[in-house]
Amino acid sequence: MKRITLAALIFAAFPVMAQVTVKDPWVRATVSAQKATGAFMQITSAQDARLVEAKSPVAGVVEVHEMVMEKDVMKMRAIKGLDLPAGKTVELKPGGYHVMLMDLKEQMKEGTTVPVTLVIEGKDKKRSTVEVKAPVRPLTTPAKAEPEHKH
Repeated sequence: MKRITLAALIFAAFPVMAQVTVKDPWVRATVSAQKATGAFMQITSAQDARLVEAKSPVAGVVEVHEMVMEKDVMKMRAIKGLDLPAGKTVELKPGGYHVMLMDLKEQMKEGTTVPVTLVIEGKDKKRSTVEVKAPVRPLTTPAKAEPEHKH
């Protein structure tokens, strides 16, 4: 019995990194001269955390962005972090939060895969990374349709 209690105390002493899962990641294809595109996905964290950074070898600059309406104009801007509430899925999608890949080093072609590293910060300010392999979808890929509202 003492061994079990001691083991439980030892494990309780270690900080628990936020367990983060990523579902349905993808990157929008580009035309040959295009220098920016978006990466989209659904992120779920087991604990409260924040997406604070993203990186990818295909882009010179990678930022977490939001789309907001200001005086009837849709604007896109970088944000310092995106909250990931425990157990809730946060969707990065066209027209909303997304990872912006800028200063692209090559054309994003349908059928290829883009590596993206997400940097997640826990409540204890410790950071961990999640490696994502995002397939490139056609330039014309729409945002996921909202589910039908049925009565």
